[in-house]
Amino acid sequence: MRNTWFGKAALIGALFASTSVLAQTAQDDEAPVYLIADQVFLDGEDLLVASGHVEARQGERRLMAEMVTYNQDTDTLSIEGNIRLEDGSNTVILADAAELSDDMREGLLQGARMILAERLQLAAVELQRTQGRYQQMSKVAVTSCHVCDDGRPPLWHIRARRVIHDQETRNIYFEGAQLRILDVPVFYAPKLRLPDPTVTRARGFLIPEAVSSSTLGTAVRTPYFLPIGDHADLTVSPFLSAKTKTLELRYRQSFYNGDIEINAAGSRDTLREDVGRSYVFAEGDFELPENFRITFDLETASDTTYLQEYDYSSQDRLDSALQLTRDTRTSSFGLGGTVFETLRATEENDTQASRLGEARYELRMTPDVIGGEARLGLEIHEHVRDSHTDEVGRDVQRVATSFDWRKNWIVGNGFDAQLLTGVSTGYFDLDDDSSLRDRTDYTIPYAAATLRWPLEGIGSQGATHLVEPVIQLAWSNDDTGAIPNDESTRVEFDSGNLFSINRFPAPDKNEDGLRANIGLGWTRWGVDGSYSRLNLGRVIRAKEDNRFSNSSGLAGLESDWLFEAQIGQVEGPMLSARSLLDDHLRLAKVEAQLNWTFPRGALDATYLWLDEDADEDRDDEVSEWTLASTYALNDFWTSSVEWRYDLVDDRTSTAGVGLQYENECVKVDLSASRRFTSSDNLDPSTSVGLTVALTGFSAGRGSGAVRQTCKS
Repeated sequence: MRNTWFGKAALIGALFASTSVLAQTAQDDEAPVYLIADQVFLDGEDLLVASGHVEARQGERRLMAEMVTYNQDTDTLSIEGNIRLEDGSNTVILADAAELSDDMREGLLQGARMILAERLQLAAVELQRTQGRYQQMSKVAVTSCHVCDDGRPPLWHIRARRVIHDQETRNIYFEGAQLRILDVPVFYAPKLRLPDPTVTRARGFLIPEAVSSSTLGTAVRTPYFLPIGDHADLTVSPFLSAKTKTLELRYRQSFYNGDIEINAAGSRDTLREDVGRSYVFAEGDFELPENFRITFDLETASDTTYLQEYDYSSQDRLDSALQLTRDTRTSSFGLGGTVFETLRATEENDTQASRLGEARYELRMTPDVIGGEARLGLEIHEHVRDSHTDEVGRDVQRVATSFDWRKNWIVGNGFDAQLLTGVSTGYFDLDDDSSLRDRTDYTIPYAAATLRWPLEGIGSQGATHLVEPVIQLAWSNDDTGAIPNDESTRVEFDSGNLFSINRFPAPDKNEDGLRANIGLGWTRWGVDGSYSRLNLGRVIRAKEDNRFSNSSGLAGLESDWLFEAQIGQVEGPMLSARSLLDDHLRLAKVEAQLNWTFPRGALDATYLWLDEDADEDRDDEVSEWTLASTYALNDFWTSSVEWRYDLVDDRTSTAGVGLQYENECVKVDLSASRRFTSSDNLDPSTSVGLTVALTGFSAGRGSGAVRQTCKS
């Protein structure tokens, strides 16, 4: 009897030692052990047998088989029939038969199949377990594709003479590896190491990319990923062709309070002989104590065409900035500087405002005696040009302060009234500009009274309607006439500033005199999810203000009519439009945009028209279409298109198409793009890209793609 009970205890212990094949946790080790079988009996004095639907469990670990025999003399387990070992999360082992030590650290499994992270399966003639760490397989087939029972080969698989899976390092080592596509050999490697699917940051090569460009020729990019501890990594990507030798770098690091990312590249190419070319883009964001936040970005390039020729960026103006900010419920603070660099052939960095520094502070207060809200603001600003030529080399230093008070009342039948009054003061100091030799100060008092009357009702079909007429009387006395207009040369007129005291973006210009800002808004929410919005507005002045450009819509006694509309579904297609119309219904600006996300894709289309305007350095009108769309052709194929068309020149500016195939084990991206426009420093170009990723390993993890099915 003592031997029987000892044997049963040994069997149960051995069964759960078997789960050491898989990952163990302290919580599982402390969990109770359960053994279920149709029968358990003692065969002689040394053999204990559990047979018929044997199942042993401890926590999430589980062993299932048809029969388990424990030999006390040899301390070995014989397991037969539909063996399944699993840890509840990442690894499942299937086998036909097994001879293992009682602690499962040593032994052999016949007809074994191992499934890692429900993505990668390794089928072998036999699997040998050694040292409780290594699982060595012989005559192995490895794939992440769905394998059918009809004898058809998977889309791809790797055959190897031997495979070793190291559970501690989570690496898979191949010997005599042969990659097969539809069972056709395409690649051979005598030795190969790949991470298993449970590794999220594995050192090694990432997915290569082939690119063919009319500018750079046919090139191959082969990224290599190098983790640096748990919180940093470096990706090194050689990009080589007959026309260029390029090394691309990406460095990322996370800190407890922020992160940084640096992207850079250096090239030697035939486009510019014997000249090194490079770029660096870097950005960072950090949270500091007391609600402070510091951000920075660095953008620089060796020449004006490098970014676009290598398709790193379409930017034609670069900016590098450092900002320290703090925003709370009652105050806002900002301190920073920016360096600008133009890549446009029509501009010179010497005559552009290339360096800018700024400090600002705003305080919100709620006076107990008079109520309402008071705001106190301070801004210090400087921008300089490298040129010392009169006017085009103008440097500007300015200080501006403001103090205002505002209060709201609800009166009568739901009227919302607001009173605003305040004053702004400051001074300008200009260098390299003979038009203003001395400091000029200014004082601008202003006031505004606004009355809104929101009216809400329910229509016959259950839709909710909101109508809101608004009128604002505003007055200010501008005192900046002697100051050159250096920062307020571009003014936009939209619903966001229809009821603003000053629509000029900087204090070198301010609106003057008495004016009425009027507007009417209508919004409808339908019970079926439909949405409509219409805004109409205008500015009427007591005296003309011709400091605005013609196309801004704000010049003269009466501004153009501002028209904005939206119509569509809250979760469906949405059409938005904005335009400026004069009294003769002539347009100055038009912008329309269609956004539509539907079950199989998305569509974004935009139309833009701007009238010619010498005040905004636009000698010709602008009229263009842009289109971007993706569409899932079926569960596996997705198409995409991008297109930009210049209606003035009647030609396509840029165009691109893409085709992507993705299932559970492979992802293929094919793209082609063409830049048709040319300038003094950039020629038209065409590029074609191809990326093929065998998913299932950590370097190409699956993304929940639809699995292939087997034909019945």
